[in-house]
Amino acid sequence: MKGFDKQNKFFKKKKSEFQTNKSNTKILNQALLFQSQGNISEAKKYYTYLIERGFEDYRVFANCGLIFANMNKFKEAELYTRKAISLNPNLAMAHCNLGSILIDLGKLEDAKLSLMQSISLNPNLCRSYVSLSNLKYEKKNQHFLNTLFSKSILKNSIKKDQIDIFFARANILHKEKKFKESAENLQLANNLKLSIYPSETNIFIKKSSSLHKESKKLKINQKQSIHYPQSIFIVGMPRSGSTLVESILSMNSDVYDLGEINIFEKSFLEWKKDNQRKSLNNIYQKKITKDVNKYKITTNKWLYNYQYAGIIANEIFNSKIIYCFRNPLDNILSIYRAHFARGNNYSSSLVDCAKIYLDQKQIMTKYQNEFGSKIYELNYDLLVSDSRQEIKSLISWLGWTWNDSYLSPHLSKRSISTRSNVQVRSPINSQSVGGWKNYKDMLQPAIEIISQFYEYQDFNEK
Repeated sequence: MKGFDKQNKFFKKKKSEFQTNKSNTKILNQALLFQSQGNISEAKKYYTYLIERGFEDYRVFANCGLIFANMNKFKEAELYTRKAISLNPNLAMAHCNLGSILIDLGKLEDAKLSLMQSISLNPNLCRSYVSLSNLKYEKKNQHFLNTLFSKSILKNSIKKDQIDIFFARANILHKEKKFKESAENLQLANNLKLSIYPSETNIFIKKSSSLHKESKKLKINQKQSIHYPQSIFIVGMPRSGSTLVESILSMNSDVYDLGEINIFEKSFLEWKKDNQRKSLNNIYQKKITKDVNKYKITTNKWLYNYQYAGIIANEIFNSKIIYCFRNPLDNILSIYRAHFARGNNYSSSLVDCAKIYLDQKQIMTKYQNEFGSKIYELNYDLLVSDSRQEIKSLISWLGWTWNDSYLSPHLSKRSISTRSNVQVRSPINSQSVGGWKNYKDMLQPAIEIISQFYEYQDFNEK
């Protein structure tokens, strides 16, 4: 099968061991052990070896699918997951994984079928309900709804499964405009999440301040010895329209989107460890260029790069930063409603969401004052209400030639793995603007914090 590179050196080293000492089953068990230990690179090598020698076990292909999905290589992930299903059609988790992969690929109808099949095979597979609840709502599917809202599905469920169910219920109730009931389920879900994943907001805010001080010590890099693609960084809060912006930019054929990876932070830590003897620009560019040599521009949408905005502006040659923001309460609500798979622990606390929002607002205001036109301020509310004008303004700032395709980012064929992966498949719309008013009672803890600032005082008006 295509999709894996041959590991010649590895196989030469291991050939004798494999041939004389290990059966396929033992090799598979070793791969499974590596994967359970988090040693993904070694697990991948063993799976590759098994596939190369024609060993067909559904676990090999199912796990390879997961590995590629986590690498954001969704076409490969789909290929291997479908192979696993062909070997074991009753594997509910594989159908669930395939559904998630197909959502990231924009194949929403196919995703729906896969997720329904996973629930049919295992009605207690709670992850499938969450993914399905994010898709287009069809009230006619009463069996799915009856199971989701039954008491039995919560019976004997572990906390993580209960969280999935409460988020799924909240999504369905939101679509039915039953906002009070949706809020109740959101609070149940997020309170459970906090009991497992405590928020570390103060540490996060201290990091912003520390990196701002770090940036003040630097001077703008005016030299570049090697030609690299232009770097565009999209920063801000989650659920602030950043995925939409990235989709707009991806309509330019010269653009390669890196997705949501914290590769800049890794580059920065390597640079600091080396006592800044190397160029941070070269370290970062070398980490990203092996896959993008044919492209003139890269986009990096690791949102928390806003903490590094000053360092990026100084050190990354010919960089541009797009700062995405929206109405704070719409933003906080959207974060609170999102079931993040990992990280973003503050998202389960309305108070902490408000604190992080204000932190990024204040730190980006400082950077905007310091770097001026190097940072573009993009208001999501304006973007969705007057798309042509706002997109034209953005494209002009980038110095690109205008094309009407920028107005139809939902037609992009790229894979999308963010929490907005369903929304951005639809034409630009303003449906979510002002949605916080439906949850005003629930949002009071955030409103009390946000409304302390003059520009947001009207949020607390009755």
